[in-house]
Amino acid sequence: MSKMWPASQYSHTNNPHSNQNVAKTNEHQNQQNLKTLGMTSAISMAGPKPIDIEKTSELKESLAPYGVFESEIEMHHRMEILGQLHRLVRQWIRDESLRKNMPPSVADTVGGNIYTFGSYRLGVHHRGADIDALCVAPRHIDRTDYFQSFYDLLKLQPQVKDLRAVEDAFVPVIKMNFDGIEIDLLFARLALKEIPDSFDLRDDMLLKNLDQKCVRSLNGCRVTDEILRLVPNIDNFRLTLRAIKLWAKRHGIYSNTLGYLGGVSWAMLVARTCQLYPNALPATLVHKFFLVFSQWKWPQPVLLKQPDSVNLGFPVWDPRVNLADRFHLMPIITPAYPQQNSTFNVSASTRTVIMEEFRLGLAITDEIMLSKCGWERLFEAPNFFSRYRHFIVLLASSASSDDQLQWCGLIESKIRHLINTLERNQHITIAHVNPECYSSVPLHTNGGQPLALPPGAAQPPPAENTAETNNDNGEVVPNHCSMWFIGLVFEKTNVNVDLTYDISSFTKVVHFQAEHNSMLREGMTIEARHVRRKELHQYLSPSLLRRERTTSGTKRRLADPQHQPNHTQPPTHKKTKRLSESSTDDVSIISYNEDSNSSNMYEVNLQNGTSTNHEERNKPAEKTEHSPSTSNTQTNSIVCT
Repeated sequence: MSKMWPASQYSHTNNPHSNQNVAKTNEHQNQQNLKTLGMTSAISMAGPKPIDIEKTSELKESLAPYGVFESEIEMHHRMEILGQLHRLVRQWIRDESLRKNMPPSVADTVGGNIYTFGSYRLGVHHRGADIDALCVAPRHIDRTDYFQSFYDLLKLQPQVKDLRAVEDAFVPVIKMNFDGIEIDLLFARLALKEIPDSFDLRDDMLLKNLDQKCVRSLNGCRVTDEILRLVPNIDNFRLTLRAIKLWAKRHGIYSNTLGYLGGVSWAMLVARTCQLYPNALPATLVHKFFLVFSQWKWPQPVLLKQPDSVNLGFPVWDPRVNLADRFHLMPIITPAYPQQNSTFNVSASTRTVIMEEFRLGLAITDEIMLSKCGWERLFEAPNFFSRYRHFIVLLASSASSDDQLQWCGLIESKIRHLINTLERNQHITIAHVNPECYSSVPLHTNGGQPLALPPGAAQPPPAENTAETNNDNGEVVPNHCSMWFIGLVFEKTNVNVDLTYDISSFTKVVHFQAEHNSMLREGMTIEARHVRRKELHQYLSPSLLRRERTTSGTKRRLADPQHQPNHTQPPTHKKTKRLSESSTDDVSIISYNEDSNSSNMYEVNLQNGTSTNHEERNKPAEKTEHSPSTSNTQTNSIVCT
């Protein structure tokens, strides 16, 4: 059981003198081991210096306030939850075996296991993080049983809340909150009579005769275990990965769904850095991480080892054979068979944003290693809303909290398709989506208008009557709303940008998928609005805007000599201009508004604030002026309800 649910507290155990001695006496052995630590030899075998030990200690201290380390009590709570889930799986498999006329003596021995993967298995999960887990069953238990009888068993458990099954997903999953911990539970059926407790999933032959969904489900565990096997020092890897994950989340580039990098991708980049600097401590590894990947020649792939020459018929990432693989922008290849690109969702815009953050991260860590600033500088969240002058705001609304949970999940999974469509527009240079999903106050408390609160802020108390309400036409009125913000950079000034097709294609895809999954409910709406920076106060609460301004102000103070440690004045540097700062206000957007009363096309001119019927745009004399309340909907909105 300890193998499946390891204690993952980081403890710094490196002794600099012993490391130096090992580096000298075992140099030949280290050189031989390098062959198993990646595709190339190490860049440096140098051991830590006293400054590296000092900087690593400072790094660990700077991470503590962000809740990246879990207490012993919280760790044991997770292990207890996994133990309960393991017993439930065993009980369910036994009951299903008996239901299928298996003798009780045999049903007691068929087994079944829960395996963890992802951040928990790697030992880098933060306080309150979810757990990725896999249910492995013998061959007489199939996926239909899992999503029916096991799902029903979970519904009966008092500690299980927010239970939902996503059976049609690329990797089918049951999501739940188990006694306060979010768990994503996958399923795989092996072609074996029984699953013993100490069963190892690394054997490639286990995949023989399995279906694609089982192979994908097994891939998470197999990749995680292989990453841990391929790093030279697991403790150094873990602390480095904690720092990089925190930095990526704070800088808004941690989301596989939205086209950035997910947890396994960041883990593989850190693992590759550890392979290139096998004797370095975490502070040095963080610095080298930015050095290596700010200069990486994408789309050259990142590989932790030579791909396995297994041939079981499953598709693997290979641009020599698969034409589509040649168009992947930032390939990071998983080390377990069948090898896959974990960054398939990365787009041109998200790659540009990620590379810019790599470059800025290198500049900051250069100063940290020279003691010109502290590690907290690396973890400062940038001001997203000050980067751009134009935004598209996606609003997802529904009538109930349960509907909103499913609706937001579907829309978020499709946003990357909208980004790809916007990138193909000849006038748009960057479409930068903020991965933060902002929850609005209940619409009925703000006159039906959305207003986002800071993440984690207390929501207003619910109304006495929380039942669905209907308007005069008998239509269900949405009350829950969530928002995503997409910053836009335009190539030229004084142009008309037609987003009609881009937005309509996106909303049609979302509605089609919702209908296909039978999840579309009355009151579910998706709306896209064009918003200028000066209009953000209509969507973001004052406290959220103040937080953004405070972050920006903090950066300015850190740049001020009198706020530097010991008042040491750093050398002046030329301010690096972000690509996003080249945006302009002189842009007109053509959009459309489709509601229950009409399907007219509107031209939206952001310079004069007027709206024109698309069919009559050549008749200026017949243009209609709108009141402020009307223009807010028609002039600055791209709506599909």
